[in-house]
Amino acid sequence: MRSFSNTRPETYAGRLAVQQRVLPGYRVPFFDLLAESCAGGMSLFAGKARAEEMIASGKTQVAKYVQAENIHLFHRGLYLCYQQGFINWLENWNPDSLIVEANPRYLATPFAARWMRARGKKIIGWGLGAPRVGARSVKRQFWFSFVNQFDALISYSQRGADEYAALGFPRERIFVAHNSVSPKPASPIAQRPPTFDLRPTLLFVGRLQSRKRIDSLLKACAALESRVRLIIVGDGPDRARLESIAKEIYPSAEFIGAKHGEELKPYFLQADLFVLPGTGGLAVQEAMSYGLPVIVAKGDGTQDDLVREENGWQIEPENYDALLSALKNALTDIARLRSMGAESYRIISEEINIQKMAEKFVQALNAVQ
Repeated sequence: MRSFSNTRPETYAGRLAVQQRVLPGYRVPFFDLLAESCAGGMSLFAGKARAEEMIASGKTQVAKYVQAENIHLFHRGLYLCYQQGFINWLENWNPDSLIVEANPRYLATPFAARWMRARGKKIIGWGLGAPRVGARSVKRQFWFSFVNQFDALISYSQRGADEYAALGFPRERIFVAHNSVSPKPASPIAQRPPTFDLRPTLLFVGRLQSRKRIDSLLKACAALESRVRLIIVGDGPDRARLESIAKEIYPSAEFIGAKHGEELKPYFLQADLFVLPGTGGLAVQEAMSYGLPVIVAKGDGTQDDLVREENGWQIEPENYDALLSALKNALTDIARLRSMGAESYRIISEEINIQKMAEKFVQALNAVQ
């Protein structure tokens, strides 16, 4: 085993392997950035999503991409995935370290962990966290056994890190790499006027599906004392239903359709407030990079680090009254709203971006050598 004791903190001198169930397009910039930080190169092993998931896949430019054959399994309502070719890929790439998704539903992971350990190499798990369970429960024993196969853990959020620590995994071997899909902004913060342009502009960007709770957003806009401009960017299976609802209760709502990349810029620049009333959604970080305050539903913990009192509001999902209250609160003080937008920009510039995320991955890799 080579020694990397002289490795600079911002680079990893070894050969890295990274496993993912699938490779969504939004992750490509991060993986390419991480690959640039690996002096020995990086290979990425990922398969295809199920058709019904409708995940737009991507293709890396720097990381060497090897396609896995995902076998999707279902047992009594539980989804499992086995990736064929995992060990062959490891044998061909012969990495010094392996990073895998820390998800016990992926059945090939224990085989890969044993392969790495048999050769004195390191394996790191990357995940959302673990369920909070009783101290003596069978589920806790299962999770402890699962995470204990890793030399270190990388968590998406501080909440996830605390959950891993609660299982008994050593805190000094847990690293928080805030889940990010946006790079550090290359341009100064967008300048917005000190008053609203005729009326406040609210923006939603994302896939139109029921769990995003856009119907609640339409209802809340209709309930506000003063009218707002509502822009809904995206497409999906719930669009026809939502347009029908809008015609009845908020006919001025603008359904723009799907937009990507630079096509989104004018909508972010027009907005005064970004709203994500349901679970999921990655556009919140992009909205923050444009200097927008945000209202988001609480989810897996990544929002806890991203959205704070200084830059937005977290609300309980499925809670219409909380959404309406947050909207009223946000729109009562435009000076405060602009200040919160500036804090959003600072967070993305200084704390949570793919550059910082890659740095944490490299820190974890160097720590276990």
